[in-house]
Amino acid sequence: MNGELGYGKALWEQVREDFPVARRLVYLNHAAVAPLVRPAAEAMRSLVDDVEGVGSEGWRHWIEAYEGLRVTAAQMVGAHRDEIAIVKNTSEGIATIALGFDWRAGDRVVCFREEFPANYFPWVRLEKRGVKVEWLSIYDPLERVESAAKGARLVAVSFVNYLSGHRVDLRSMGDICRRHGAFFFVDAIQGLGVFPLDVESMGIDALAADGHKWLLGPEGCGILYVRRARQDEIEPVEFGWTNVAGYADYASRDMTLRGDAGRYECGTLNTVGIFGLRASVEYLNRVGIERVGEAVLALSSQLVEGARERGYEVAGVDGEGCRSGIVSVRRAGEDARTLVARTREAGFVAAPRQGWARLAPHFYVSPGEIERVLEILS
Repeated sequence: MNGELGYGKALWEQVREDFPVARRLVYLNHAAVAPLVRPAAEAMRSLVDDVEGVGSEGWRHWIEAYEGLRVTAAQMVGAHRDEIAIVKNTSEGIATIALGFDWRAGDRVVCFREEFPANYFPWVRLEKRGVKVEWLSIYDPLERVESAAKGARLVAVSFVNYLSGHRVDLRSMGDICRRHGAFFFVDAIQGLGVFPLDVESMGIDALAADGHKWLLGPEGCGILYVRRARQDEIEPVEFGWTNVAGYADYASRDMTLRGDAGRYECGTLNTVGIFGLRASVEYLNRVGIERVGEAVLALSSQLVEGARERGYEVAGVDGEGCRSGIVSVRRAGEDARTLVARTREAGFVAAPRQGWARLAPHFYVSPGEIERVLEILS
């Protein structure tokens, strides 16, 4: 992407050079592991070259990268940098919240049956501590969520479902949680980087997301947002030398926690991953998340309509604001694995998931490429 984006060309044409993967493949698997956007790969290579040549002599640049990721991630979600912790992955972020509360027997949390295991297992384990988990469906009406949230201590949901692509109405759900005093946690990994998300207006108290899907960054590096006013309620699950305020003083034995979300960082960070993720998040912020979302929804709508015309069932439900970048399809008498293999032979990358063929294009994929994969599906 050279300079500012204009409106003379389609967005995918303006950014295409930043995605070398497009020279070889039509990549429709961003809901699994995305290829690195070029600035992320370049940032990671620069660090590797530097460390190979001079070891830790460039450590000041590492500190700048840590701060840069906190700042740019905060910009993406409408938070303050003091509310961003750097974590290994979404699972670590979820576990930090699920295990960090001082749970009491009889507490109740509200969760959803269709969740990816990372946002399912931690809440189930709370039942051993006397916490009651009330399971809803992501397709339940908001009135059902409102009823369940009454008296609940926490509500946990994914922004976008990993299989059907159903996008949750976070604003309405956040309003419900505010009305009933429930802590609102969001697993944002399948939506962050595609759709605008504002933690303040949506009433989100904490969210977690890894960088390797729609954020176009590396695996093993993610962010955890925790609202500043709620941080004292959540104790660090892992405790190491950098959780404390005086971590730069190695002789200190004062265990006072850091005054920001850095209290959830327990030791050495994934520096090379941070270089990459900072670059990819900055890139998406420059492009503009609203523009990214519009482009992705246009591609997913093209997939939905084309698949249905060819006799495929499409997972999920239709409705304003429900769709995302994930489209899962199946057709009677066809094995999804065979279907995905057929597309792979033609240079398209998709994934079989629970009997469905899941396609997940990002904004640099062209409408013409979507038409080509639809022809293969025929």
